[in-house]
Amino acid sequence: MPTITEIIHHALDRITAEYVFPERTADIGAALRRRLEAGEYDGLEGPALCETVTAHLQQVCPDKHLRLLWTDEPQDLDPAAEDEGRSAFLATLRAENQGIRRFEHLDGNIGLLDLGRIACADEGARAIGAAMELVASSSALVLDLRGCKGGAPEGAAMWCSYFFPDDQVHLNDIYERRTDSTRQFWTTAHLPAPRYLDRPVYVLTSALTFSGGEDVAYTLQAHGRATVVGETTRGGAHPTIRYPVDRHIVVTVPAARTINTVTGTNWEGVGVVPDVPVPAEQALDTAHKAALRHLGA
Repeated sequence: MPTITEIIHHALDRITAEYVFPERTADIGAALRRRLEAGEYDGLEGPALCETVTAHLQQVCPDKHLRLLWTDEPQDLDPAAEDEGRSAFLATLRAENQGIRRFEHLDGNIGLLDLGRIACADEGARAIGAAMELVASSSALVLDLRGCKGGAPEGAAMWCSYFFPDDQVHLNDIYERRTDSTRQFWTTAHLPAPRYLDRPVYVLTSALTFSGGEDVAYTLQAHGRATVVGETTRGGAHPTIRYPVDRHIVVTVPAARTINTVTGTNWEGVGVVPDVPVPAEQALDTAHKAALRHLGA
C-alpha cells in the first residue's frame, strides 16, 4: 500500500507530464510538496485525503477537472490494463440508458428531454436517435441539462448536430497537449433520426451542470441555436484523463482544452452564463412559458 508521500508524488508526476497548461505545473508541484513537507496531509486517509488535496490543487490552479478522487471499487494498477477510464465510463452509460433520463410531452406540443450524461457518439448514437425521434414532431424542445454530470465531446457534437441542417457547421476544436494537435468537431452528416430545425430550443442549466453538459449548452448558445435558461454552470471545459495512483485513488488530469469557433474561448472557470437567469428549480416552468409565448399558444 503506497504512502501518502508516494500518492502525492505519483499524482504530481501525471500532472507534470499531461496537464494541458504545462507552464502551471511547477507551481502546482511546489504548492503540494510544501504542504506535504509541512505535514498537512499526515493522518488523512481515503476520501478525506482526496478532498483536501483537490482543494489545494484548485487553490493554486482553479481548474475544476484537476482532482484527486476516491473510488470504492478497487482498480487495476497494471499499466497494460489502463484504458483511461473509458471502459468504466461506457459501463456507466449502459447502466444509465446512455444518459437519457426522461422524455415528456408538455402542454402546447413541447418536447422535454432530460439528460444525466452525454453519451459517446458510437455506442450512444442509437439511444440519442431514439430520443430525438420522440421529439421529432414537437413544436419546441426543452433540453434539461440541470443534472448533467458530463460526458464525451463526440457525443456532445452529435447532440448538437441535430439542431443544424447539415455537416457544414464547425462547432469547436479540442487542442491536446500529448500530441500537440488540434481536433476539429463539425456537425455530423448522417444521423439516425430527423434533424430538429426551424423550431425553438431551450436548454436548462444549474450550478451542477458540468463538462459535457456545459459543452452542449455553450455550443448551442454560441451558435445562436438555443436559449439557455437557469443558473450559471460549474465551469469545467477541459477533457480529462483518469490515472490510478493506488487501488482506490485516481488523479484526473485535464489533458486538452476546448476552443469554441464562435467565441474563440470556452466556459472554463466561468461556466455557461444563461440568457434567462432564474433559479434552477424555476427553469423548466420559465422555459415552458417562453416556448408557449413564442408559439402564440
